[in-house]
Amino acid sequence: MKKFFLSVQKGTFATNLAALTLRIGFGLLMIPNHGYVKLIEFNVRKDDFMNFMGLGGAFSLSLAIFAEFFCSILLVLGLFTRLATIPLLVTTLVIFSAHDWELLGRHELGTAFFAAYLAILFIGPGKFSLDYMFLKKRR
Repeated sequence: MKKFFLSVQKGTFATNLAALTLRIGFGLLMIPNHGYVKLIEFNVRKDDFMNFMGLGGAFSLSLAIFAEFFCSILLVLGLFTRLATIPLLVTTLVIFSAHDWELLGRHELGTAFFAAYLAILFIGPGKFSLDYMFLKKRR
């Protein structure tokens, strides 16, 4: 398990470029309109936010901010990439749940995020990442 989460496969130039494109594209799409907005509007949203698994609105909002803002930044940088995708995948599953599992139509953007994060989890960060830069020294 440790080898899966803390390894970077060499791959081809095309697969490394695809990993970079997915990471930067979906990381940057999540940050401004989802994570950052929730972060700066925390005090306004905390009382009315979804009470996920009985954790309370403020804590649930904190978890969403952690995933959508901070994990997305890690994704863009390619740092702890596979670990950062897990909270993002969980967040998309919560989004599905909040929208009655409507995967297409008005809420298909959540489905696109889920598919992209799952692909990133499988292919890893690629060579154009901080993960590769730090882990190549250990080889």
